[in-house]
Amino acid sequence: MGKPIVYGADYSVYVRIVRLVLAEKGVDYELVPVDVFAAVGIPAWYFEHHSFGRIPAFEHDGFRLFETSAIARYVDEAFDGPVLQPKDPHARATMNQIIGMLDAYAYRSMVWDVAVERLEKETPDEALIAGGLSQASKTLEALSSLKAPGPWLLGDQLTLADLHAAPIIGYFVKVADGQKLLAEFPEIQGWWARIAARPGFARTQKAD
Repeated sequence: MGKPIVYGADYSVYVRIVRLVLAEKGVDYELVPVDVFAAVGIPAWYFEHHSFGRIPAFEHDGFRLFETSAIARYVDEAFDGPVLQPKDPHARATMNQIIGMLDAYAYRSMVWDVAVERLEKETPDEALIAGGLSQASKTLEALSSLKAPGPWLLGDQLTLADLHAAPIIGYFVKVADGQKLLAEFPEIQGWWARIAARPGFARTQKAD
């Protein structure tokens, strides 16, 4: 099989999720830069890869995909390496629940309403940040209740749920607000320390 291609930017949480899955599987890949925030706009050619002009998109031996969760599952199933999805149907359903919850409730609040607002705005919207922290607290509480005993979210097996959560929480803890809130959830804080120490996490860090 040929080398897969990931289209996107190294600043993107969702591009990083795909790159983390590839790293954990030990799969070499090419990252083709696509900056959806570029002043000149999204390149016209990119809409052939993603109908909605979002990132990431993915290609492997002529097979094209977009949507992060679909890409992550394909990579896990198409390539050799450690299995990243539980066989047990209950654990697999919980993995999918965590991923869906993070997409629906964590990404916007943790990344945009808190971290980006604090890092990128000269005068941050404190009301927006407060609302984001409230939503983030609910998400972390739910994540704590769903976490199984063991080092990872589903227990002893590292899964796609861990790799989906890591870049979102990684962005959240770039700011003191996020660090302080995470400290209120020691199980998740311990998980965060373990996932952040994995070699793939360092390799997919955005270069300054």
